[in-house]
Amino acid sequence: MTAIPLVALVGNPNAGKSALFNALTGARQKVGNYPGVTVERHSGRLALDDGRPIELVDLPGTYSLDPSSPDEEVTRDVVLGRQAGERRPDALVVVADATNLDNHLRFVLQLKGLGLPAVLALNMVDMAKRDGLAIDPAALARELGMPVVETVAVRRRGLDDLRAALTDALTTRSGVATTVDPDIRQFQREARRIAAAAIVAQPRGRAVTRSLDSVVLHPLAGPVILFTLLFVMFQAVFSWSEAPIGWIEGAQGWLAERAIATLPDGFLRSLLVEGVINGVGSVVVFLPQIIILFLFILVLEASGYMVRAAMLMDRLMAGLGLSGRAFIPLLSSFACAIPGIMATRSISDPRERLTTILVAPLMTCSARLPVYAVIIGAFIPARDLAPGIGLQGVVLFALYLAGILSAMLASVLIRRTVTRGVGGGFLMELPRYQWPSPRDVLIGLWQRAYVFLRRAGTIIMGVTVALWLLASYPVAPAGVKQSEYSVAGRIASGLEAVLRPIGFNHEMSLAVIPAMAAREVAVSALQTVYAIDAEDEEQGATELGGRLAGRWSLATALAFLAWFVFAPQCLSTIAVIRRETNGWRWPLFAVAYLFALAYLAAGATYWTAVAAGLG
Repeated sequence: MTAIPLVALVGNPNAGKSALFNALTGARQKVGNYPGVTVERHSGRLALDDGRPIELVDLPGTYSLDPSSPDEEVTRDVVLGRQAGERRPDALVVVADATNLDNHLRFVLQLKGLGLPAVLALNMVDMAKRDGLAIDPAALARELGMPVVETVAVRRRGLDDLRAALTDALTTRSGVATTVDPDIRQFQREARRIAAAAIVAQPRGRAVTRSLDSVVLHPLAGPVILFTLLFVMFQAVFSWSEAPIGWIEGAQGWLAERAIATLPDGFLRSLLVEGVINGVGSVVVFLPQIIILFLFILVLEASGYMVRAAMLMDRLMAGLGLSGRAFIPLLSSFACAIPGIMATRSISDPRERLTTILVAPLMTCSARLPVYAVIIGAFIPARDLAPGIGLQGVVLFALYLAGILSAMLASVLIRRTVTRGVGGGFLMELPRYQWPSPRDVLIGLWQRAYVFLRRAGTIIMGVTVALWLLASYPVAPAGVKQSEYSVAGRIASGLEAVLRPIGFNHEMSLAVIPAMAAREVAVSALQTVYAIDAEDEEQGATELGGRLAGRWSLATALAFLAWFVFAPQCLSTIAVIRRETNGWRWPLFAVAYLFALAYLAAGATYWTAVAAGLG
């Protein structure tokens, strides 16, 4: 007895595939599991126009034949004839969302390449017409080389035409394989070309979006625009923040003066002035720069550009063993590595997820910004290289770029060694461009400012006060520096023996220790140490940048910056890596390789600078 034809219903998620399956099969459905997996198998009977029965199977929605979940693996295996206990379909009904045609055609082209008889069900045409989008099904059929039927599954429209087209496809058994390169980017380019040929009218906003995308997603112009935006952002971090930083410094100085004038000399006054006002204040002063940085990030996200940046980065990251899936976690790591690492849960490939976790600490988080800003402000002249382009902003951009490039290089090495394997493709829906809501941007800025200030008032203050206590006792005898005689000073002296070859002095070695709790504490630690060694409290309130410029060489300062590009200073980050990887193996690996990179980078920077006469 000849088996009845098997037809598979396939398409992207949310294309209306299941609604079409229910409309075609009605109550004639069976539900079970595929052999060997816990994925449900939905099948039903359908009579063709010539009376022949067929079995229609509803396959799980997927974006491509490169699976990232068990459901998607089933879809791939069924259409390729690899699924155990399941024969290969005799034909395909491919469902595409008419309102998102170019993205859905990408999968249609992949399926066409299989050479099976196929019919395209262009679903949700009513919603497309409502939005002002008109598609010529005849032109689409010519471009694809397969029948195209307009359907509205939820209203049972187009079902008769679909059965007729399916009858013809099974009768002629004709399937034409596509000649498009199997690379997913080639499919996307071909899909856009076909969609443009089939769409005869579209809303003005859609046309504007396509025109903008043709520029910002261009393989040459796109990366130039992305890096130009980043460059402008880092220039603004310095140029726009000068005035508000001056206001905060003025308030800090006023508070220190009031405390000195009001409180009697002693433990409490020293703690308040040297530990709290000067120590914590030296970090809070960089709040304007952090707000400016997040202003750019929030606007780019709300406008719809950030997703385009992910698409651009996918092209760059493909050769690094990662895909665009890793871009969002890595982008989140610019704010803080902790949410970035937690965001890797969306990456289905365990090797790619582990690689992303291990390189996320290399992305320059906002906690590094105070360290970068104080060193750059102290040692890099505030002069313009060209109209609107300041040298300090260029150096800051270079530091962020160094973190990005080092993360890319690390991912290549890690993917070729400890997480060896083939990377997957990356698909993402592109939102429409829109003007960011000022209210939403302001709320986002307030939330980030609150988090920073809360951190300054808890972790940073706690560590700074603890450091002040360790650096203040025991009290040094006359003629001996307090920062060297104290408990903290003696610990730093031991660490200095290891760090001196790379240019670190005693104060830098001391600052590295509390910075393990939070990177920003390095700034307050330096301020606290220099304030303790000052001859009086008013001298101790001197601006930190001026102190550093008078005590450090440029080579030493550059080595300190290089150290902070790589070193895993935050214990919370290590704890999150431990939680996300369920053990200590990978956190210890991350600590080892990041500290090794920090030491080598700082050393190479220092030795090169000294050789160039900057020591």
